[in-house]
Amino acid sequence: MDAEPAFFEAVIVPHRSLSANGLRLLIGAICTLSVCTTAVFWWLGAWPIAGFNGVEITTALLLLRHNARAVRSNEVILLSDSALRIIRTDRDGRRTEQTVPPAWLRMHWQERPGRVSGLYLMAHGTQIEIAASLGEPEKLDLANALETALHRWRNPRFDNPQLA
Repeated sequence: MDAEPAFFEAVIVPHRSLSANGLRLLIGAICTLSVCTTAVFWWLGAWPIAGFNGVEITTALLLLRHNARAVRSNEVILLSDSALRIIRTDRDGRRTEQTVPPAWLRMHWQERPGRVSGLYLMAHGTQIEIAASLGEPEKLDLANALETALHRWRNPRFDNPQLA
């Protein structure tokens, strides 16, 4: 990162409801219940259920693992003197950075029926969605904070003691 001072900085991390220990407990509970269910059906003579239950457990574990890996992703929005930078890190640790000049930057709120509304930054014909992992109240808070920071950036207040 630069040594350039920041007017605004927001770090967006997707919400994860389970800790690593909670995830282990959930996986253990799923496996225990599945093995018990499979044993009951096997004892009743419905042994083909064991194969289907194995597929279910495998699918559930793969989806939980996929969700747990997403905890590494984040998004940083940084407004400095020269640019607004959006730095994204995906679940695999790859970093991408987009730079937008803040002078003509404006925000656009897009309603999407049945989904969380989108927050977009628009400048010079480019449109970048930010904070896609946040819910609507958090996006509104971010939009208000970023709008305030952009206003302060565009309208600086100089402290000149000679004018006082």
